[in-house]
Amino acid sequence: LHVIMIARGKNASDLFPAVVKNVACKNIEVKKLVYVYLVRYAEEQQDLALLSISTFQRGLKDPNQLIRASALRVLSSIRVTIIVPIMMLAIKEAASDMSPYVRKTAAHAIPKLYSLDPEQKDQLIEVIEKLLADKTTLVAGSVVMAFEEVCPERIDLIHKNYRKLCNLLIDVEEWGQVVIINMLTRYARTQFLNPNINVSPLIERYDDDEEKKAEAAALAKRKPYVMDPDHRLLLRNTKPLLQSRNAAVVMAVAQLYFHLAPKAEVGVIAKALVRLMRSHSEVQYVVLQNVATMTIKRRGMFEPYLKSFYIRSTDPTQIKILKLEVLTNLANETNISTILREFQTYIKSMDKDFVAATIQAIGRCATNIGEVRDTCLNGLVQLLSNRDELVVAESVVVIKKLLQMQPEQHSDIIKHMAKLTDNIQVPMARASILWLIGEYCEHVPKIAPDVLRKMAKSFTNEEDIVKLQILNLAAKLYLTNSKQTKLLTQYVLNLAKYDQNYDIRDRARFIRQLIVPTDKSGALSKYAKKLFLALKPAPVLESPFKDRDHFQLGSLSHLLNAKAGGYQELPDWPESAPDPSVRNVEVKDSVRAGGTVTLRGRAPGGQACGHCSSSDTGSGSESGSEESGSGSESEESEEESESEEEEEDEEDERTKKKKKIEKSKPKKPESAERSDDTRQQLPVQQFSGRSRGSLTDRHCFSPHCKLHIYCSFFLIFFNLLVSSVNSVRMYELLHRITGEGLAVEYCFSRQPFSPDPHMVAVQIQFTNNTSSETKSLHIEDPKLQSGMRIKEFPEIELLPAGESVNVVMGIDFCDSTQAANFQLCTHTRKFFVSIQPPVGELMVPAFLTENEFKKEQGQLMGMNEISEKLNLGEKCQSDHAIVERVTAKANLSRVPCGSEKENRFAGKTVSSGSLVLVTVARKEGGGAQLTVNCEKMVIGTMLVKDILQALTQ
Repeated sequence: LHVIMIARGKNASDLFPAVVKNVACKNIEVKKLVYVYLVRYAEEQQDLALLSISTFQRGLKDPNQLIRASALRVLSSIRVTIIVPIMMLAIKEAASDMSPYVRKTAAHAIPKLYSLDPEQKDQLIEVIEKLLADKTTLVAGSVVMAFEEVCPERIDLIHKNYRKLCNLLIDVEEWGQVVIINMLTRYARTQFLNPNINVSPLIERYDDDEEKKAEAAALAKRKPYVMDPDHRLLLRNTKPLLQSRNAAVVMAVAQLYFHLAPKAEVGVIAKALVRLMRSHSEVQYVVLQNVATMTIKRRGMFEPYLKSFYIRSTDPTQIKILKLEVLTNLANETNISTILREFQTYIKSMDKDFVAATIQAIGRCATNIGEVRDTCLNGLVQLLSNRDELVVAESVVVIKKLLQMQPEQHSDIIKHMAKLTDNIQVPMARASILWLIGEYCEHVPKIAPDVLRKMAKSFTNEEDIVKLQILNLAAKLYLTNSKQTKLLTQYVLNLAKYDQNYDIRDRARFIRQLIVPTDKSGALSKYAKKLFLALKPAPVLESPFKDRDHFQLGSLSHLLNAKAGGYQELPDWPESAPDPSVRNVEVKDSVRAGGTVTLRGRAPGGQACGHCSSSDTGSGSESGSEESGSGSESEESEEESESEEEEEDEEDERTKKKKKIEKSKPKKPESAERSDDTRQQLPVQQFSGRSRGSLTDRHCFSPHCKLHIYCSFFLIFFNLLVSSVNSVRMYELLHRITGEGLAVEYCFSRQPFSPDPHMVAVQIQFTNNTSSETKSLHIEDPKLQSGMRIKEFPEIELLPAGESVNVVMGIDFCDSTQAANFQLCTHTRKFFVSIQPPVGELMVPAFLTENEFKKEQGQLMGMNEISEKLNLGEKCQSDHAIVERVTAKANLSRVPCGSEKENRFAGKTVSSGSLVLVTVARKEGGGAQLTVNCEKMVIGTMLVKDILQALTQ
């Protein structure tokens, strides 16, 4: 009830003493609600919250991860310095918690503790450094936010985690993506060279900057720019996020591309921003703010979408003005006629502020594009006869600025504007007319004195801005036509002498001493004409967004055009490239490739089963004899009782069949090209491969054991079934055109990588399509995420022309689908390539009985369970089809099930051995329920997506 009151916005703080008593309740659901309440009011009721501090500390040890996280959240909400040591200890323990949700909560608690006691910064940085190395996407966004709040200047903490953050970005929750992208934008500006360093700067039509011209002339002397691979990694991994459903993510990627991408690649964000503007009306204002800034320097990227910025009558005024700004920035000699026709329609609007902005936009177009200056000026003059006074006033102000460019050609317009002084009452418009007449009084010698006479009559009733211009007009006429205006000038100066405004009194005293020489006048009176009648440069009508690009787009500072509190400056590009090796991650526990697979067999009595040992005829007689000869020593050492699972006859038959198939296959012509989705039929051998380790860990494989007989029969049958229907997909690693004749493909054959069972075996096929030999094929410079490892294949010294060769390498993907990046090298070239595994290839089958499956599933409930309803595809209505589709997507084994409508599968992740359980329960009407229980929810989420796609097709 109290939580309901909070949700409805009602104050429930008076009930704090009654609620806090229930924090010791054993009911988990009640305890969760109590923690929700305490998080809301702990800061207001600090004294009462402190009384339950011991209960919160006990909650940190609770078996339920939600309780542990809630206890930490409440503890960090108590703003009392006396418990800072307790909070620090709790955060450190939570940072090492097994649950990523608790680690995420620890990251959220770091800024709270820092704001409470900034002296803890050094210890908090250590925790941040530890959490930055976390491999889970759930933690990434939160720890980067903590990094930004506590130590944004410590970019050295980002170096080792940069590639991991780039690769994790696609899987991080949306608000975490925004934080990470903004941080990586500033990081990239300090670590990479400007990609547009050799691109000529855009010189605006109204900008005659000699420095920019000199810079453009010096470009030819610079060396060609080569983009850093890590810079390219950031751009490549953020580009797909332009399709995000979250507007903030799209905006973050857009600003990243604007600030970091080469000029030729920035155009990709234009379509995304226009789509965002159309589909999310609530963010139109921010999107248009950014677009208006981008169009100052990157005008061409938005020109194809000109009509998207046309103004609708239903748009709010601020949106209309921003769209008007964009249209004005996009105006050029090609589309100016179309834009001016649009502006003519806008002038008829009932929104006066919008009409005034439209008139100003016409003036800017006339200033920037000389070909239409006279057309715009004539159109503005026609507006002087408009019935609306505000339209006339704004037109006068804009005309005044345009006439300063060519006053001698437009004396008729000046005369026409002089007649408007009797009708226009807007102070700014009247002041503009008076300034124009005074500045160009020599062009209208007969009209100017008469205007001064009229203004002298109404001087005392005018606004201050008009009075100042009347004084200026009087001074200029006194200096150019003193015979007619001497008395009028003295009269106006006497009126101003006693004005209530001190600015006007001071101006009158200054002008009198300057233009009317007396004995007390100083030397300045000799220069009166030069002071008042000096030539003045024509005003430059610039966009208010011209200088905003130095602020990071999308930030509050960019929105306000002023540095806001907490804003972090966008760094300048470095002049020389910093050392890229700081982002390299040390590869630990490296292993050597090669060797054969050996397994341990155990008898029921704990001794090794010597009967299970057999020589592998396909791998050589020496290793086989060593295996069989170690049976007598099996009692002394378990490590020496290694043997093969499969029977010798089956291995012989399989090896012979494989050789026959290879001999019968025709050779592929050199000119043949293989498409991306080519599938090569290869024997999968799921149960003779990685599955052996899981199998032997649970059961005896002595031929005299009944369990062995039943299991062997079942496994052989199921292995043949799966092998007959599954195919291994070949992925393109290097196209033959890109590789200059060298084509490289790879596949995940689901075979064990014998040197290290925690690595995924990747089979790579090299094909030399050239007419010459290729030498020294090897791998260099692997760029891996933290924790990932790679074992290169042995160097291929020579690959003759037209020949192909297969090798195997091992990669420990650390239970993630992040790509392993490395250089594929020949004796003449180096190619940047990457291998990214599907989630199903990160697993090995785990063989469980029905009871074991249910027991393990019962322990992986709650946040470790994902359940989805689906409609099975037409080809997936049978058990056989479901098994085929699921095992094709994921390397799982089928678990026996007593229900005819259920199919169960089990497996473990290769790297950490985390359990993965899958259940597909068919329902009437072609529907089904998919349930995945997984210790690692990131793996579970991706697996659900892949299996859903497979079963619904």
